[in-house]
Amino acid sequence: MTNALGGRTAGALKRAFGHETVGDLLAHYPRRYARRGELTALSELAIGESVTIVAEVLDVRERTMRARRGSILEVRISDGQGILTLTFFNQAWRAKDLVTGVRGIFAGKVGDYRGNRQLAHPDYELFESGDDRAAEAGDAEAQRWAKQPIPIYPASASVASWQVAKSVEVALDTLPPLPDSVPEGIRGELQFMPLREAYEKVHRPERDRDWKAARETLKFDEAFVLQSALLQQRAEVRQSPATSRTPKAGGLLDVFDRALPFDLTGDQSLVGSEIARDLEADVPMNRLVQGEVGSGKTLVALRAMLAVAESGGQSALLAPTEVLASQHLRSIVQTLGPDLAARLRPVLLTGQMPVAQRRKAMLAIVGGQAHVVVGTHALISDGVEFCDLGLVVVDEQHRFGVEQREALRQKGAAGTSRQSPHVLVLTATPIPRTVAMTVFGDLDVSTIAELPKGRQPIESFVVPLVDRPGWISRVWERSAEEIARGRQVFVVCPAIDRTTPEAGDPADQSPTGPDGDDGGRPGEHAGADDTAAPPTAPRPPIASVEEVLAALRVAPALQGRRIEPLHGRMSSAEKDETMQRFARGEIDVLVATTVIEVGVDVPNASTMVVLDAERFGVSQLHQLRGRVGRGGYAGLCLLVTHSEEGSVARQRVEAVASTSDGFELAQIDLDLRREGDVLGSVQSGGRSSLRLLRVAHDGDVITLAREHAAEVIESDPSLADHPALAAALARRLDDASRTAMSKN
Repeated sequence: MTNALGGRTAGALKRAFGHETVGDLLAHYPRRYARRGELTALSELAIGESVTIVAEVLDVRERTMRARRGSILEVRISDGQGILTLTFFNQAWRAKDLVTGVRGIFAGKVGDYRGNRQLAHPDYELFESGDDRAAEAGDAEAQRWAKQPIPIYPASASVASWQVAKSVEVALDTLPPLPDSVPEGIRGELQFMPLREAYEKVHRPERDRDWKAARETLKFDEAFVLQSALLQQRAEVRQSPATSRTPKAGGLLDVFDRALPFDLTGDQSLVGSEIARDLEADVPMNRLVQGEVGSGKTLVALRAMLAVAESGGQSALLAPTEVLASQHLRSIVQTLGPDLAARLRPVLLTGQMPVAQRRKAMLAIVGGQAHVVVGTHALISDGVEFCDLGLVVVDEQHRFGVEQREALRQKGAAGTSRQSPHVLVLTATPIPRTVAMTVFGDLDVSTIAELPKGRQPIESFVVPLVDRPGWISRVWERSAEEIARGRQVFVVCPAIDRTTPEAGDPADQSPTGPDGDDGGRPGEHAGADDTAAPPTAPRPPIASVEEVLAALRVAPALQGRRIEPLHGRMSSAEKDETMQRFARGEIDVLVATTVIEVGVDVPNASTMVVLDAERFGVSQLHQLRGRVGRGGYAGLCLLVTHSEEGSVARQRVEAVASTSDGFELAQIDLDLRREGDVLGSVQSGGRSSLRLLRVAHDGDVITLAREHAAEVIESDPSLADHPALAAALARRLDDASRTAMSKN
């Protein structure tokens, strides 16, 4: 890129946007298109938003500053209805360019001064007056020029939209012929334009239909390359050898099934059959099982572990937290029963275990005596070796990086069998079909939607403290009523203390939620006379375990109740002891962070209170809600929020309260989230490579691309006959991203 643009420009683009190549620059697509003759609706600009607008100068005036030496140049621009002020400090010389009647593109951050919108020190580029006059005179070429769409690019504080445009112009003028990653036959059948033409028309369109058609071509190109990469990886995995794991008639699995005190649901039986077929094959299983909270995914995984144990193989279950790992072990031992547990010898391995216990567990693992191993990240540490790892089960896949999952899988290939283990990935976060195809396109996907009999309904309510601050007292009174009935209560906070969010929270859940909207109000910007307007009232501090615990212990409604904390800063022994006491009914109220988000099973817990609920994502709230209603009692979930009515944060909370259908919530979540959060680093292994394709809206394009990519990969897995596609994969998926994708 340096050779094409020069070192200074290339450096600025790299610092601002991370662009390394000309390809990166060409994929920096316009976010919208304006026209020289049109004006922007200034009344629609949001305070605090960085904008690029087309407008006309109304008037210009210079005045001296009262608070210090110097002058202020104020330029009023208009869209014919609204008015916006441009403010420049000690730059009176700009009045020579910014004269009444001139039109141009202006970029900056929208501020508010005394009720008026303003841009302080904006960047701008003016349209040439000669061209405007020609347009007004009616010249056909000038009319065409006036109507030609102007690309408005995503910009930064250091690189304005038109600076990006000029760099793109240089790149396009020097661009050599480009091979098409989409084979000519497919491109012709679908009537898409060549790639070189698509780049030209998306960046330099003559009319609207040019950039619209170009975007459709480039969307399909993105989808086709991504699906080709996923399907090629899938084909490569299936070329690796694996040990067939077939249960024996009357063996461990049959003994287990006969002892179950209930019948499997239809979905559990169906998914179990799919897994059994995969395990019997001599190629590695690579399957994702998604299912509702409490649908029995772990039971399905345990049956797979028994099938592997029949042949002497080992299974490793990777859990995201020590609390969940410990509970998984207890649940597995209890579900197996004494006889089967004695034969499989399940063991636990976590990072905070005493040295003697850890050494004993590792000896059982390397010697092959432990057929079921449950653990946290400790399972993938260098000192842990397996005798015959036949199955890797990853519980709650969204809590792990792809490198961690691959490290565990590689331990199977390094064992005595030298065979790749089968891989089973579990998630209680339902995944819309288009996301599954895009993020997990190299996995087979099974779904458990049917809930076991006996699961109790959960009533969910939003508690809007921004509107009804007094309702928080009723939250604790309602909790006390449940305790008086002999039930228990979870209270979840987003932080341990005021400065410490819970470590290990999903990466796709920022402190303000997936869309970054915390429901607060933007602050005011400094005015032109150098005097800042008073800030808006601050929102309450984030709810933390330490402060909520102290407050509840003195709350009138909860006097005399047993209230204890649980969070990630506690030792493993402390966390395990606290959860066991809660499970035994020795704690009435557990004030916790999201360490209890997944897998924790306390049938007597009937109430879930989530404080600052707007700070969690839709799927996370659904997971938390699933911790109650697991016994014979109806559940209650109270989502306490400070978010404003109508904000995206409030919409998330209200969506969770409106339905208990996880698959419906998954689609709502997809609609509310930004694309980068859908394809975040945890899911895809790196920065999303998508530019125009939007998973939430382009399902048809993704499906079409996958169908055609499957035809190509099936006939030519190595892409020997499709060099342009192979080059596109290498070009667009750098080594880190490709490695990460291979580990999903």
